[in-house]
Amino acid sequence: MNRKTTMKMIPLAKQSKKKQKQYHAQKRKTWDGISPVTRVVADKKKYDRNREKQAARRADREKE
Repeated sequence: MNRKTTMKMIPLAKQSKKKQKQYHAQKRKTWDGISPVTRVVADKKKYDRNREKQAARRADREKE
């Protein structure tokens, strides 16, 4: 009695939560050390309190 075992396709919605999690984890990609956050270059013309503080400190150091 040789029976061929065939793999039946079970819909993802009917699979257990554990199996669904494994499936989605395989499909997910990694960022390989890159942060997915969008980066924005700071506008030089816009007022920046911290930049003003740094400029004031530099000016004070140069006076001494």
